[in-house]
Amino acid sequence: MRKIVVWVLISITFILIGWFANVAYRLPKSSSNPIAQIKPTPLLKYSIENLATTSIPSSKIEIGDLISQTNDYSTYKYHMEFSPDLSKNLKTVSGIINIPKGVGPFPTVVMFRGFVDQKTYVMGTGTQPSAKVFAKNGYITIAPDFFGFGESDKESNDIFETRFQTWTTAVTTLKSLSTIEKWDKNNVFIWGHSNGGQIALTTLEITGATYPTVLWAPVTMPFPGSILYFTYEYDDQGKYIVEHLSDFNSIYDSSKFSLTNYIDRIKAPIQLNQGTLDSEIPYFLNDSFTKQLKEATISATYIKYSGNDHNMRPNWDQAVENAMSFYKSHLLK
Repeated sequence: MRKIVVWVLISITFILIGWFANVAYRLPKSSSNPIAQIKPTPLLKYSIENLATTSIPSSKIEIGDLISQTNDYSTYKYHMEFSPDLSKNLKTVSGIINIPKGVGPFPTVVMFRGFVDQKTYVMGTGTQPSAKVFAKNGYITIAPDFFGFGESDKESNDIFETRFQTWTTAVTTLKSLSTIEKWDKNNVFIWGHSNGGQIALTTLEITGATYPTVLWAPVTMPFPGSILYFTYEYDDQGKYIVEHLSDFNSIYDSSKFSLTNYIDRIKAPIQLNQGTLDSEIPYFLNDSFTKQLKEATISATYIKYSGNDHNMRPNWDQAVENAMSFYKSHLLK
């Protein structure tokens, strides 16, 4: 009975998302809306099309304090200074890097976590459990905290710019890997969980790169439905987001910021992992998304785990092993 109630609530939620998206679609877009022609459009530079044609510079990954070490790898803090808004305004993002012991060089996995409450976040939350396994098996792993988390600078005052700057952070991180001394300068992989999957997919669309990518229960809904769906997680039930989204849609065409409109830009092979009892991302969403990937002739392997939740439990070990096998199959000599 409880499962039936949950699925009914999910169905109702998607009906509401569809209604809101339809209303948003009917709003005047920036090309024809006289208000948009008067108001500045500072976020337009973050559209997927514009970022794809923007030369985003690299930075330097500064490895800092040692956090811990095992017989196989060492874990450090790192910091990277760059301009997330693509101007001359520099900010610093922090993160965790695991470096295998030995001479190297080593392949690298860039890892993007999902949503975590700022009040409970500590560096490495959401990525470090899997990162430890990868590092033990000879992979450098690097995971940015993103702005407002860890030791990073404060996030933007604009909630949508904060979201879009996860993309510029991800792209800059990938472009800056050459500053990691033990990287083999050849092999780059991506891992993304939940909203980190959305960041990974959008990054692939922006860069057009071929980094083999593992996704765990990724957020693959169209924007802004991808935000509205999770408003129940906020203390105000999403009131703040909905109010700002109304302003956003009066100026911008939200489809320009939606990964689902640019699937054909993805060139990388993808392994998508999804649990059938995931209460955060219902499996039928990624059933549909994987079908879209294959229709776009993208190399996509879809692995469903019967009874697994959003964090790939109880078959977490198998999901990590599947990721390792996928990366090994794409290693360049």
